[in-house]
Amino acid sequence: MTSLSIVDGGSLVDHAIRAVRNHIRDKDLKVGDTLPGEGAFASELGVSRAVMREAFGALAALRLLDVGNGRKARVGAIDGSVMATSIDHAVATAQISTTEVWDVRRSLEMRTAELAAQNRSDSDAREIMAHAADMALYNGDLDYLTRADIALHQAIARAAKNSLFTQIIRSFEPLMHNAVPSAWHTRRTPEQRVEMLVLHRDLAQAIADRDPEGAQSAMDRHFDASITDLLRSEAPTF
Repeated sequence: MTSLSIVDGGSLVDHAIRAVRNHIRDKDLKVGDTLPGEGAFASELGVSRAVMREAFGALAALRLLDVGNGRKARVGAIDGSVMATSIDHAVATAQISTTEVWDVRRSLEMRTAELAAQNRSDSDAREIMAHAADMALYNGDLDYLTRADIALHQAIARAAKNSLFTQIIRSFEPLMHNAVPSAWHTRRTPEQRVEMLVLHRDLAQAIADRDPEGAQSAMDRHFDASITDLLRSEAPTF
């Protein structure tokens, strides 16, 4: 293991975290590669095993390490759930609004729709069409509809063939579990609900047809309608 040293500033745990991350970079480790144990790092850094245990725990919470009982820590894979926790906290503590999140989503997902239409495989297209069809079968079951809606957007992100987009779109999932039913409750007539289902179907069809401009336009129209519905759901009543 490359010699690691403690530098001035920050807590011992902070330095231990930085040392582990530097080790991963210096050794050019990849997802699934194993790291030296807590004891080896503790000895090299001149800190206690308790410090290293806390450092490993913090890195595991961030999904940078995959730590399991009885085996060495491994380099973790990118995980959108970490970002999801941060975004959910920011919304819950009124640092950002749901509408702001949806505005960011619009920009990102218009691009994923465009890329999906360009890069999707046949199996991607079938999956996306299937999720759109599932939404149309909701029959008043909002939990079923929400799951199908989330699955559709995540499938589009995967079809874009950019793993960072996939993880960012995944990070919106906790908010969607709340926002989709809230917006849907504002669609009081059958015509309003059918219109939203048609938007999702058109989006899926444009991707299946390899029509980037059509897919981007359909996603834009979808967010126009969704943000309007969210604003309606958040409006005060007198």
